[in-house]
Amino acid sequence: MNLSKKNVLFMAIATGIIVANLYYCQPLIVLIAAEFKIPPAEAGTIAYLTQAGYAIGLFLMVPLGDKLERKKQILYTTFASIIALILAATAQSYFVLEIASLLIGITSIVPQLILPLAAALSAPENRGKVVGTIMSGLLVGILLSRTLSGFVGNVLGWRAMFWIAAALCTLLFFVIKKQFPNNKPVFKGSYGQLIGSLFTLIKEQPLLREATLINVFSFAQFGAFWTTMVLLLSGSPFHYNSATIGLFGIVGASGALAAPLLGKLSDRGGSRVAVGYGCLFIAISFVVFYFSSTNVYGVICGIVLIDIGLQSVHISNQTRVYSILPEARNRMNTVFMSFSFLGTAVGTAFGLFMWQFGGWQAVSLGGLFLSALAFTVYGLTYKSKRKLRSANA
Repeated sequence: MNLSKKNVLFMAIATGIIVANLYYCQPLIVLIAAEFKIPPAEAGTIAYLTQAGYAIGLFLMVPLGDKLERKKQILYTTFASIIALILAATAQSYFVLEIASLLIGITSIVPQLILPLAAALSAPENRGKVVGTIMSGLLVGILLSRTLSGFVGNVLGWRAMFWIAAALCTLLFFVIKKQFPNNKPVFKGSYGQLIGSLFTLIKEQPLLREATLINVFSFAQFGAFWTTMVLLLSGSPFHYNSATIGLFGIVGASGALAAPLLGKLSDRGGSRVAVGYGCLFIAISFVVFYFSSTNVYGVICGIVLIDIGLQSVHISNQTRVYSILPEARNRMNTVFMSFSFLGTAVGTAFGLFMWQFGGWQAVSLGGLFLSALAFTVYGLTYKSKRKLRSANA
């Protein structure tokens, strides 16, 4: 079957609601630190634990989408996410909150089950557009989650946000059960063979390696910025509360409007070019951030640049990955996304380290260093492709 516009809309909404679970904690770091009487930079560890959990869930659970019926897997995982959110809302120690954060990450993989399902049910000529539309929902969820979380935290306290998230996921569970299409699995081997095949794909698919490595460095920049931005804006000279800090998510969400357009560009064969421009936008954003430690307008400008850049890199790379081996889309997506979010977790930790080492300027220089690594991969793979074409001429 082909997906209807209604199906695509529901999938976009579902991805946005679930992926938001990964980011609610970020504007709440200062409030959590105050309750548990720990430094804000230490409270920031829940941000990268959540991202690390997501990477673990992607690697161990998403491949099952090629072996299990995808709708059932989505439902079971959503239910597990509800339990993890309730655990966070009721945590009486920071250690329990850390465990809950890791579990929230592991169980928030539903978007990466939905995207291969959508790709499998889309006509090839519309696949990039469908992926781009669903990615719009995902990206809006990522960015507006911070706005919602900051407001709720400021008015009702940080625990209320996790209770609200659990309620939203409960509602979503019943919507998925009624609205999502079924999809038959294609992989017949064992779970061990399924996981083993991931390493085979990494070895045999150069496009997968290229797209994944570029995404790793781009997502690392994204994680480094959004976590340390909370520390920047809560301190001198801004002294913003969690509600105000959360409003900056709206700025980033404006960039999500570009996602369907970038998907169309990928459908027309310009996906690798879009990746290069995306890397450039992200690099420019960190130049702007470097000179904006006391300038809120510079921070806003940089947010728009980094989010449009990341969307360009991610959507274009994801469309490229989905174009190869249709029978292994979940496993391809597993490699692509698990390493991408491992990049986010490492980037978040790297950003916190750079913050403690040299403040906002050090974070900005660290982001530029990661940009250099992304451009290195992009340039080396471009040269190798050009040599291959010359050899075949």
